[in-house]
Amino acid sequence: MKAINRLFPIAEEHPLGDVRKRHETDVFDEAFAEAHRFLDDQPTRHFLGVTINRNRLRLGAVLCLVSFLFLIGRAGHLQILQGNDYRALAEGNRVRIEYLPSLRGVIYDRNHRILAQNSPTFQIIATPANLPADEWERVIYLMELSSTLNISIAELLSRLSEGDANPYDQIVLVQDIPYNEALAFLLVEKNYQGLRVEISTRRSYVTDAIPSLSHLLGYTGVISKEEYKLLSQKDYRRIDHVGKLGLESVYESALRGIFGRKIIETDAYGNEVSVIIKQDPQNGANLVLSIDANLTAKIEQVIADAVGTSARTAVVVMDPRDGQILALVSTPAYDANLFTNGIDQATYQALLDDPNRPLFARAVSGEYPSGSTFKPIVAAAALAEGLIDRNTSFISSGGISIGPWFFPDWKSGGHGATNVTKAIAESVNTFFYIIGGGFDTFAGLGVEKIVSSAMKFGLGAPLGIDLTGEASGFLPTKAWKQEAKGERWYIGDTYHVAIGQGDLLLTPLQLSAATMVFANGGTLYEPHVGYALETADGVQRIDPVVLNEQVMEPSVIEIVREGLRETVLSGSASSLQYLPVSMAGKTGTAQWSSTKLTHAWFTGFAPYENPELVVTVLVEEAGGGDVVAVPIAKEIVRWWYSQNDVVASSPATIDVLTPTPVE
Repeated sequence: MKAINRLFPIAEEHPLGDVRKRHETDVFDEAFAEAHRFLDDQPTRHFLGVTINRNRLRLGAVLCLVSFLFLIGRAGHLQILQGNDYRALAEGNRVRIEYLPSLRGVIYDRNHRILAQNSPTFQIIATPANLPADEWERVIYLMELSSTLNISIAELLSRLSEGDANPYDQIVLVQDIPYNEALAFLLVEKNYQGLRVEISTRRSYVTDAIPSLSHLLGYTGVISKEEYKLLSQKDYRRIDHVGKLGLESVYESALRGIFGRKIIETDAYGNEVSVIIKQDPQNGANLVLSIDANLTAKIEQVIADAVGTSARTAVVVMDPRDGQILALVSTPAYDANLFTNGIDQATYQALLDDPNRPLFARAVSGEYPSGSTFKPIVAAAALAEGLIDRNTSFISSGGISIGPWFFPDWKSGGHGATNVTKAIAESVNTFFYIIGGGFDTFAGLGVEKIVSSAMKFGLGAPLGIDLTGEASGFLPTKAWKQEAKGERWYIGDTYHVAIGQGDLLLTPLQLSAATMVFANGGTLYEPHVGYALETADGVQRIDPVVLNEQVMEPSVIEIVREGLRETVLSGSASSLQYLPVSMAGKTGTAQWSSTKLTHAWFTGFAPYENPELVVTVLVEEAGGGDVVAVPIAKEIVRWWYSQNDVVASSPATIDVLTPTPVE
């Protein structure tokens, strides 16, 4: 049509217009006829669509639909579920939060002697996300930094690789920088994007002089990845230190305080432009202990003089009036300062390989057969059940026989007629065999009642002391033996338990707590090391906790006390009668191996009339308790009362401060 128009550009209103119309009609008719002739001559053709299999069409449609849904789901996941994370990363390009560390609280003993404190130090912190992104630029950057800090590039790369997946998590690049070097770096700090100098602290302990305090104080260390997952919600940073063991761990929240924070605006290189918001930190509370550091040091010296520095021992000194721990010694020990900034592998392996296990806190974690120190508890149980009274006597002729088995006294020929006070004082096995398991026509307590009574004294479960690693001890039962050993319970098993042998196990701390019950007239307190928390607002006393108000009737307690006193006056601890104060107690010689020496035990309290001190001593593989453990206890009590002319008082610091609650 366009061609015709070009050939015949004549308007319709022109006189020749009708001629043009006729000509156009003829041309179109001829073209139409020609087209029909051409099509008729061609073979039959089909559209491409009908050659594709319908199943393939459906599959293609499904794939397209799935791809579309995946893209929609992925977009939703990024925008809805991870939107906050990516938004935070975007905000991090211009706004940064810096935490302002609080000063960790100091730990004092009862006389306000510093046991753990903070030493100032400097460290360089790196934020990987703010380092040069270009690989070549980063290499040049690290080369310059290596020269400035005098650290190899390999070491820098190694430390940077220690970070987590989040590039905004900070890393300690260099720690413990001397003051002069830190000052020098501050002058060129702006040349190194992503790095800054931070004033920090390093924990230091008196454990280089009094090693056994390490088991009690514990130590701090850098947060592990597992710990960080839990603590990151509490404003902890990946580079922060946290209490790992002992009091540092138990009182972590109070000692740490509350970190401050500073929200700052940054430029493209992460440099501070302005401060938007700043919150000052709140320093941690100081922790005052019931522990006497001087007493602890003296005990270490007494042990070294008596059995040597490598002897495996545990000593617990407790105030029976409220459960305060005055000394908690396990030897050998270690220096907690080795762990403050990470112990080297060789030193740590040497501690692990030491056969005397210096890392093991025997006083709270060691589980041992108690030997005869368990007998007062069995005597109290028999008195409480009405099986015996103070006058009930049995004849000790050297032991008793049950069928083919013989259960001996420790004294050849026996002890003759024996009542409960004599049985305790002279540790007469026959008496406790009979009241524990029965003999002839006399029905004894049986293992169930022995175990039940022992639990009232705090045995068989953790006491809840404010330390890590407390063991539970073990009280055997018939059901346990059947399940664990596939054997029935025999009367001989009961006899063994009744004298503190067999499968019975307890910790030195548990034995000390049980002795506390006899000392104070029947109350079991939760042992505790923390005494008070000091803040700028005042002092908060850590109140004692009563676990059992009256374990046994006062009349029962009094009879057992008489037996414990007789132990000192005429029994196996008679050397203690020459102390400047009256004392009562019980020795123990615990068999645990057929080829090695017995464990030596002693537990007792003073003064007898108004007890204020419980002393429990264990020496592993040392022989008889009367020979080894009693002399150690004697020197401890002698020294204590040479230093304290009056009844032991509360920690001195509390007397001079006004107690007010700490929020």
